[in-house]
Amino acid sequence: MSRLPSAAAATAYQRQWFADLKEQVAAGTPLALVNADAPQEIFRAMGIPYVVNQWWASIVAAKQHTQEQLARLRERGYPDYTEQYSSTSLGSAFAPDSGPWGGLPRPSIVLAETTGDASRKIFDVWAEQPGVTFYPLESAAADTVPERWWELMPHRWEEAVGTDRLDLMTGELHGLIRFLETTTGRRFSERRFTEVMDLVNEQEEWNRRTRDLIAGARPCPIAVTDGIPAVMIPQWHRGTEWARDAAKALHDEVAARIAAGTAVCEGERARLMWIGRGLWFDLDFYRRFQDRYGAVFVWSMYLAIAADGYLRYGNGTADPVRALAARFAAFSDQLYTPPWSAEWYVHQARTHGADGVVHLVSDDARGSWATTRALRAAGVPVLELHADNVDARRSDPAYLDRSVGDWLEAEVLGG
Repeated sequence: MSRLPSAAAATAYQRQWFADLKEQVAAGTPLALVNADAPQEIFRAMGIPYVVNQWWASIVAAKQHTQEQLARLRERGYPDYTEQYSSTSLGSAFAPDSGPWGGLPRPSIVLAETTGDASRKIFDVWAEQPGVTFYPLESAAADTVPERWWELMPHRWEEAVGTDRLDLMTGELHGLIRFLETTTGRRFSERRFTEVMDLVNEQEEWNRRTRDLIAGARPCPIAVTDGIPAVMIPQWHRGTEWARDAAKALHDEVAARIAAGTAVCEGERARLMWIGRGLWFDLDFYRRFQDRYGAVFVWSMYLAIAADGYLRYGNGTADPVRALAARFAAFSDQLYTPPWSAEWYVHQARTHGADGVVHLVSDDARGSWATTRALRAAGVPVLELHADNVDARRSDPAYLDRSVGDWLEAEVLGG
């Protein structure tokens, strides 16, 4: 089957955008490097270009450049074996303009939530580089966990996240705005920021419709390797008309394929979920099981979290920054912290009719055991793959294929 047009269009757009970005930075425009779970909408509203740390790591891995970047860390005495998804980009600090697409320009601002000791130290090293400033955000936890948070988040986010956590992050985001105004000379416009937030909500509404279409479709209409770039590249451009329109284009293509009875695999025998980050160094991995076993990956966290994790309406607040705080104050909980994450994955498995789950467990994963336990308790077969999603050194393709194949034959396809 030919590639999904929206996926091809998004990839082409991103490559041209990156080329233009490099020219802007070379001309003196400030650049931010931000983590995937950081409030990028503030940068969008202020016209400050940014690169998403984990997106760049995925490009480096897909182009087989990860080992040279990790080697630069190792040569300087830094560990090359922990949180590689976050640390890969740090290798670029020691060799600017090296790597795929002409390399990553040096940022002047780095932004991340301090979710762990290793993550904090990665960005502390960034801050030691000439001309780079690190703005850290706290990572707060809550004593109570809402049931079915995905139903509460669009409108009842204060109830779902908790006032104390929102107070903390709202204050930090107002501090970030002041910091950016001071260091870049750009001004924050609440009117422009509101426009950005509205566009994001429109985009995620399209993603929610697309997710629900795929959940109900038999057979699966698109490949997960098309769905991921078609969703995530626009996600990195949230708050733009292009991103909103790209999300609508994906929806319309999926709807048309379902109406036409198009199947990504004509002999579909099993519907699988892929829980975890994309296996960027081996994207052909997903297709191999489709071809050999008729086992189709119908779900990844990328479309699902776009559908359930981002929608935030005003909730009567006079401060739109608080709505943005509600988008990110509990973001990692939704994906990694039980029971937030575990209950959501079980819900997604049921709504998508999953026959089994392949669960990628990295060394830095949080709460993976709870996700596996909850799915198995719900009667869903789970295979845990212990591997890093960008570092192929411990992820022999033959071993991965054999593990998944044996599991499919023994637990999913019935021998």
